[in-house]
Amino acid sequence: MRIRGLRTPATAFLAASMAAGLLVSGCSAGGSTADASMAALPRATPKELSPYYGQKLNWRECGVPGFECSTMKAPLDYDKPDGPAIKLAVSRKKATGPGKRLGSLLVNPGGPGGSAIGYLQSYAALGYPEAVRAQYDMVAVDPRGVARSEPVTCLDGKQMDAYTQTDITPDDKREVTALSDSFKKFAAGCEKHSGEVLPHVSTVEAARDMDVLRSALGDKKLTYVGASYGTFLGATYAGLYPDRVGRLVLDGAMDPSLPARRMNRDQTAGFETAFQSFAKDCVSKADCPLGTESEEDAGKRLKSFFGDLDRTPIPAGDSDGRKLGEALATTGVIAAMYDEAAWPQLRTALTAAMKDKDGAGLLALSDSYYEREGDGSYANLMFANAAVNCLDLPPAFDSAADVKKSVPDFEKASPLFGEGLAWASLNCTYWPVKATGKPHRITADGAAPIVVVGTTRDPATPYHWAEALADQLSSGKLLTYEGDGHTAYGRGSDCIDSAINAYLLEGKAPDDGKRCSQG
Repeated sequence: MRIRGLRTPATAFLAASMAAGLLVSGCSAGGSTADASMAALPRATPKELSPYYGQKLNWRECGVPGFECSTMKAPLDYDKPDGPAIKLAVSRKKATGPGKRLGSLLVNPGGPGGSAIGYLQSYAALGYPEAVRAQYDMVAVDPRGVARSEPVTCLDGKQMDAYTQTDITPDDKREVTALSDSFKKFAAGCEKHSGEVLPHVSTVEAARDMDVLRSALGDKKLTYVGASYGTFLGATYAGLYPDRVGRLVLDGAMDPSLPARRMNRDQTAGFETAFQSFAKDCVSKADCPLGTESEEDAGKRLKSFFGDLDRTPIPAGDSDGRKLGEALATTGVIAAMYDEAAWPQLRTALTAAMKDKDGAGLLALSDSYYEREGDGSYANLMFANAAVNCLDLPPAFDSAADVKKSVPDFEKASPLFGEGLAWASLNCTYWPVKATGKPHRITADGAAPIVVVGTTRDPATPYHWAEALADQLSSGKLLTYEGDGHTAYGRGSDCIDSAINAYLLEGKAPDDGKRCSQG
């Protein structure tokens, strides 16, 4: 399993609602944070970029009622603005009124690799509070390399099937070699099919694209709601353009100062916390497939079941002949950790797999996580996820031997998921393009108030990351949701939603440290 981070309500955008995958793949060093801070770009727009900043968007109907689409151009390489351009897909739903129009509200659901346009058209422009949609044009751009914007391509469907089923808890040299080879084949496929764009899909470049879009939309400042990885994208924008920050909401925040090994281990602990919440709920029910004794016993039973699947996969009713092995089952379980609304589905899937040897339910959860279609094809999500992560920070590990030494540390963070997530951190080790980023602090000195939202039992973006980002940002305001699941806005808390709505509509940021309880 390759972990990513993405936020979308399962009921609105199920195919991408399960985020998992080490949100970023960072430094080969251990756990120290960065001392360097991101420097802002010059306030004046460079003359060479004027053609991009001055472009007019040609809006047209795009087959989805109520939405318009356009294409925006940006330099493929910002260091060579006179060189080739890249085309980025944009969509919007105009403000519905009544009330004063407040400009554009840009949204991003995370990933990296999540389609912002898909999120906009399937949820944000329909499900955000009516008052917000009334006063803002709801806008999204698929970041470079993602979905409709010069998408990175790596493997075909059959190759991805093999990749997703690779044993993630290797028991011997042969299995270690097979896992390493799977990462090498994935990286080679990306280089073969997307070699031109691969060096230019970093978060810094995507943030610069957002500023070009801001100008093309006619907005003096950027108003933005970013979730999960989208918080890193939004914070990066603030660091580069603090004077152009309007109202920024960063929900399910990442800490940009962490190297990848530390970040990946933190996220491993986050999934353990989420599983403990699920297990506590499960064992309270008579039909819990993990028993009714304790969360600890539930974890041991599930780990034992994963071991059984490692040795003998079970049928899953798949037309392509796939069986449910340990890798796909682990992915399915982790997928359901993102939203407590998925817990009943997970209980049903585990019951069928553990008692009836029917892996169809867990396979369906895994397929939704990987965005595998019914015809066996895969969306671009996992390709873009790796491409952005491996460019943003150097690899977490230098070799398979390096991973093996760190497995006990990851298992300490999560007895259930630690071993597999340690090995998943090998994904950028063989990447064909050298990373251009490194861990850094983002202060965004001079920016208007920025709201940073953290959920106390968030599996993918642990709460202390939100605390760290809010502390780094000179104008950061920490808003806390005491509850389960990934991110907080639009997930049922009136306290959270009211605070964010007041900020977006009236510019009133919540008091730093404000807390909202579940229920």
